[in-house]
Amino acid sequence: MYRRRRRAYFVLMGVCLVLFVSAWAFVRLWSMPAAIAMCVVAMVIPPVAAMVGNRKGPEDRWWDEPGGQEERQRPPPPGDARPRKDGGATGDPESDAWWDELDGRKRRG
Repeated sequence: MYRRRRRAYFVLMGVCLVLFVSAWAFVRLWSMPAAIAMCVVAMVIPPVAAMVGNRKGPEDRWWDEPGGQEERQRPPPPGDARPRKDGGATGDPESDAWWDELDGRKRRG
């Protein structure tokens, strides 16, 4: 998914550059309104490209989102759930699993 989004982003930005450069390189010689229209279209493309490049696909996993509705309604664990400086466990198995996943120590299967 990441490769597809990245490719779409670069294609859109390439189209933006082509429109802008061609508008002022040679289209302005034939029609100034067409060159301005091309620049207006090119101006709209970068925000669209950013949205396309950053959208979340249905199969993407995002580490900062809870997994399901039950998890969203559950209160946070009591006490400090951050890992210790020495890399030891916090005592909360759910928090330890979360930090291990973020650090790449364990992979969810």
